[in-house]
Amino acid sequence: MSRPAFIEVDGRRTRVRVDGDPDRAPVLLVHGIGRSLEDWAPQHERLAQNHRVISLDVPGFGFSDRPQEAITLAVLARGVSRTLDELGETRPVHIVGNSLGGAIAQQMLASQPDRVASMALINSAGFGTEVTPLLRMLTVPVLGELTVRKPSRLNAVLLERLIHADKAVATKERIDHAYAVARQPHAGAVLRETTLSLGTPRGVKAQWRRDLAAAVAANPRPTLIMWGSKDRVLPAHHIREAQRVYPHAEVHLLSGVGHMPQIECPSRFADRLLPFLARAGA
Repeated sequence: MSRPAFIEVDGRRTRVRVDGDPDRAPVLLVHGIGRSLEDWAPQHERLAQNHRVISLDVPGFGFSDRPQEAITLAVLARGVSRTLDELGETRPVHIVGNSLGGAIAQQMLASQPDRVASMALINSAGFGTEVTPLLRMLTVPVLGELTVRKPSRLNAVLLERLIHADKAVATKERIDHAYAVARQPHAGAVLRETTLSLGTPRGVKAQWRRDLAAAVAANPRPTLIMWGSKDRVLPAHHIREAQRVYPHAEVHLLSGVGHMPQIECPSRFADRLLPFLARAGA
């Protein structure tokens, strides 16, 4: 299996990992806010047996350089699409997006429908107002700026323990990695710009969610929705709104699992994702 590497995208260093036969159907894995492509490590080998698998550090996150523009959902989606261009992947991709990555996937469908073959939305942003106070806090004037100015290991510990229902998943290695990501020079500013673009101190903004739902309705694609029942970042009842937006979707609620089922229950996750991809033509 390959290791992550850096490529240049529009003059920016972008970190990617590519596995599998390049002639196989492409599967694109998109992580969430403040995260990195390591969130997909347990799935790469499983998926690469029958697919070309691409994961990346979304522009401005992980170890990828930030875009020059202010961070918006459209800017992030465009950066992901340009990364595919640089990798020579021009075919429609099967996108698997977790959290913010789910919103990026939907934005790609809205703005470039020809690039999207199917979507798997995993504990995805875009379906409700509620979000963890740790993210709402970043939108508060002064407090938000102070929070991102100097990252701490304690915050990395709190976040890793928040996202998994099973605290044992928050290993020292995962915490070390999260802290290293948070210490990147641009990480705090990008995190705050993203939360300000999408949310307020009261929660996730409604307007962009409504606009996105209307846009994707015009371009239906095979869709899988998965959610952990014990998600403390984006609560599991958001799945009902996701079903309303995607009435044709295949839906799975994973009992006892938190915000990142691809890590916390990798086999259960793959057992649902792989058959969906096969039915979607991947």
